Amino acid sequence: MKIDLHIHSKFSRRPSEWILKKIGCPESFTEPFHIYNIARERGMTHVTITDHNCIEGALAIGHLPGTFVSEEVTTYFPEDGCKLHVLVYNIDENQHRDIQKARENVIELVSYLHHQNIFHILAHPLYAVNNKLTANHFEKLLLLFKNFELNGARNHRENRQLVEILNALSPAKIDQLAEQYRIAPFFDDPHSKRIFGGSDDHSALNIARTHTEFHDTAIADFTPDHIARFLPRVHIRPASPQTMAHNIYSIAWQYYRSKFQLDRYAAKDPLVRFLDRSLLSAETEDHRLLSKVYFFFSRKNRRKEKKPFSDSLSELLKQETHRLIDENPDLIEGKIPDEASPAQREQQWFELVNQLSSRLTTHFSDHLLGHLAGANVFNIFQTIGSAGGLYTMLAPYFVAYTQFTMGRDLGIELKKKFRIPSTRKYRATKPVHVAHFTDTYYEVNGVALTLRQQVRLANKNNKPYTLITCDTFNRETEKGVKHFTPIGTYALPEYPEQKLFYPPFLDMLRYCHEQGFTQIHTATPGPVGLAALAIGKILKLPISGTYHTQIPQYAQALTGSPFIEEMAWKFILWYYDQLDVIYAPSKSTRRELVRKGIKKRKVKVYPRGIDIDQFHPSKRNGFFKAHIQGKQYFKFLYVGRVSKEKNLDLLAKAFRKLAGRKQDAFLTIVGDGPYLDEMKADMQNLPCLFTGYLKGEALSAVYASSDAFVFPSTTDTFGNVILEAQASGLPVIVTDQGGPSEIMVDGKTGRVIRGGCHKSLFEAMLEFSQNLDTVRNMRTQARHYTENRSFEAAFMQTWKMFGDMTDDRSAAV
Repeated sequence: MKIDLHIHSKFSRRPSEWILKKIGCPESFTEPFHIYNIARERGMTHVTITDHNCIEGALAIGHLPGTFVSEEVTTYFPEDGCKLHVLVYNIDENQHRDIQKARENVIELVSYLHHQNIFHILAHPLYAVNNKLTANHFEKLLLLFKNFELNGARNHRENRQLVEILNALSPAKIDQLAEQYRIAPFFDDPHSKRIFGGSDDHSALNIARTHTEFHDTAIADFTPDHIARFLPRVHIRPASPQTMAHNIYSIAWQYYRSKFQLDRYAAKDPLVRFLDRSLLSAETEDHRLLSKVYFFFSRKNRRKEKKPFSDSLSELLKQETHRLIDENPDLIEGKIPDEASPAQREQQWFELVNQLSSRLTTHFSDHLLGHLAGANVFNIFQTIGSAGGLYTMLAPYFVAYTQFTMGRDLGIELKKKFRIPSTRKYRATKPVHVAHFTDTYYEVNGVALTLRQQVRLANKNNKPYTLITCDTFNRETEKGVKHFTPIGTYALPEYPEQKLFYPPFLDMLRYCHEQGFTQIHTATPGPVGLAALAIGKILKLPISGTYHTQIPQYAQALTGSPFIEEMAWKFILWYYDQLDVIYAPSKSTRRELVRKGIKKRKVKVYPRGIDIDQFHPSKRNGFFKAHIQGKQYFKFLYVGRVSKEKNLDLLAKAFRKLAGRKQDAFLTIVGDGPYLDEMKADMQNLPCLFTGYLKGEALSAVYASSDAFVFPSTTDTFGNVILEAQASGLPVIVTDQGGPSEIMVDGKTGRVIRGGCHKSLFEAMLEFSQNLDTVRNMRTQARHYTENRSFEAAFMQTWKMFGDMTDDRSAAV
């Protein structure tokens, strides 16, 4: 006997997923006779239908050979309304009516089933149907049920955990639970459980993908006493989130196909035909031939049409789908063979949705950022509203990945309670495994440098840490780094060399699910950071983030627009308020975030460090000999982005004034940026050197060979270059705004000046160039100050903070 013990037909009318409720679609749209035929074609000797709280589907095929009437009963723990599903088999209509009366209380329901000798199974035992199932509930279920289901639509991890828990039961454990909960089992040997399997199919795509086989017999009497004589064997092909999403799309397509009679177009419309082949069963050869002919002519006509960009999601879907068909005719013309495996069909469908959503995301993102750059307020909200429709289009995948995370924490908790040793793949407790998302990694800036150091140290210390980023270059594989190719790129009008990369969201989501990360960390709130936030929410993982950059201040400095700054603040506060923990690089940044409305308990100051061996006074050499030609200069140094938001125009003004007073003042600018050409022209006749971007030993040498470091920025949350300069033995000049003033000691390792004031900057530079003894003393103290700030020590402290965050989540479970 072979039977799929869990199948739904169109009589399961009330959908559990919100996306199906939204479109008014039933939970299943499959005809009972269609179920019967598919199950028999796939080798099932018996067929039954288990609709929710109804038996119409099973009755519809009840006259056919090898069938009996069954249903999936919704029941509850009366004390708190925790919802459960119980599969009951081989019942009559009178028993069905009695079951409906008893199902409000699971204990009364189970008592009735035993007295009536009705075979029953607890469906998907670790799945919290209404999010109320706890370890205590499950322990009660061990006393109430003999038979448990391996569910073909659920995460394979849940099924594995269930088997491990059931195998660990002993008579003593059952006795202890019976005494604890005051529930007496209804059956003999309550510690010995039996396991059965069903596909839990709702779309007809996965019928018999999971089924139960009884050897050496064709069971005629499907009752507990009779079934107990035979050993069931479960055949299961594990499902994935793609499986569940594919089913949801299939149900929706069946609904719309019927509602709008789209079967009329199956022969002549290539898209309808493709949807049928992807989401339903095979079609006829006649339809294939007609479709190819129609495709040839319709493609030719579409090429003549040129339509302008639209903010309408429906119009964009139409345009992009046609374009995708034109570019990939094999996709529509039958590359999916009729005999393709379910996994092949799921993957093909995933790729189609992925490509289509990527194109639409690029369209909407470009348009939205263009409106933002032009401050077109009404167009902004129109585009956001249209783009929001993308969420509905992709919702089956979001729902599926969320569903596949449910039961994870419960299974872990139960394995701990039952003291079950962990397998390598399915640990009862998982170590910290961090996915660190960033929009900047390959760029030349302090954030990127810090992230590269973190990857190096994570590898060195064998920490399970993966940095996830995105850019257009074909990068070499790097241990600890996962690089994605973007689906689109946007160059900021005021910042053309700084590009925003649109990440391939579904690919990232799939990757994170497969890797089993325990937490998400986001370094930046750009497109990749937004993907990190969404993935963390979908996979129900704790999310932390670093507030590296004062984006609103940058936006104001670049655009001069208070509106853009206000919009940036609204976005930043919304984004960081979604996180569980925010790591601020300085106390001043923490205070600013709290002042702006972020909860104080969320914001923590995290340690920052540098490579104290790379940046060292011993690296002082003759770096400037070729430029100063034997003259004695007091050499000021700036390292960083060459742009006005760093207040380099004030530095130019202050140095011009200093050069008029002191003939021995020399300024070196290391870095690149949009202000570089203008600053060079402004400083043309002054003793000033522009080196461009430096790294490695050249950077170490220019630091150590200078006499003082000057950093006029008021928009930096930290300023790693301040630590690099001090580690190299340079006193520093920083402003009183932002984080740099917190990583030096005013009067000992440098000077703090009034931000945005070129006069204050000039006076500090003049003081340094005149008081060499003070500078020499500051050089010594600057190096001493940084010697306990090694990058590795800072990284290990940060890793401990990640571990504390995981421990907090475990404690909550």
